[in-house]
Amino acid sequence: MTLRKDLHEENRAAWNAATDAHNSHKADQARFFREGGSTLYPEEIELLGEVAGKRLLHLQCNAGQDTLSLARRGAVVTGVDISDTAINFARRLAAEAGIPAVFHRADIYDWLETTAESFDIVFSSYGALVWLSDIRLWGRGIAKVLKPGGRFALVEFHPFISMYDEDFNLVLPYFGQGQPQTFESGIGDYVAVSGPASAPSGYLEGVQNFANPHRSHEFAWGIGEVVTALVEAGLTLTALREYPYSNGFRPFHGMREMPGGRMVMPEGKPDLPLMYGLAAEKPQLASG
Repeated sequence: MTLRKDLHEENRAAWNAATDAHNSHKADQARFFREGGSTLYPEEIELLGEVAGKRLLHLQCNAGQDTLSLARRGAVVTGVDISDTAINFARRLAAEAGIPAVFHRADIYDWLETTAESFDIVFSSYGALVWLSDIRLWGRGIAKVLKPGGRFALVEFHPFISMYDEDFNLVLPYFGQGQPQTFESGIGDYVAVSGPASAPSGYLEGVQNFANPHRSHEFAWGIGEVVTALVEAGLTLTALREYPYSNGFRPFHGMREMPGGRMVMPEGKPDLPLMYGLAAEKPQLASG
């Protein structure tokens, strides 16, 4: 596999543009957190396990909402993301909400390679893996920063749904073979598409008809490739789940919103795997 830093930087520009649009639809987020709000879903809470008192690294943390939700649960959190706009927002949100957190603006490959820190838990979720150009290097980076006995937890949209457009037309292969898919329209305003389910602090009209001036590049990683990257890095898989719903995201037209922000298939359509989750642990050091 080849690490495509050039494409990461183009994605950085696209995320910088999109993040402002996304947050424009979310009502006073600092107040939401000050009043005890959380953006976490049951799936990640279950896979993460107890986080109180643990040093937790949130990779590709975006604008920090989930990171701060984990801090509210007692974790000592560090978030890393490539987007300048997202990290600046996360730092401001942490300060205004009064929640301690550390945020770094970096390509996660660079940060994982150079950091001397270690963590009890590493976490990533919801639309993160398609931005990775080398899945094996990602797995090795996670193993490097995890303490012995530490846990990695991932909740991600199922790669199966990336094969289809919004009208269920088959448009892309499942097996990406490490090659980028380029989208000239860039990263869209998925918060506007998904509506209130993606804005737990309250939904606002915000930016209308957002058009990203920067193209974006995605990489398709099948579940087998993700699991293999972690196992080859020395981690032990402890859980693998698939879910027939999508949390806070509406990938297809006609999807129905259920309680808790879960999006399910349109009436009359069969269930499909829309998300998956996994947990893996770094073995303890041998005694003696």
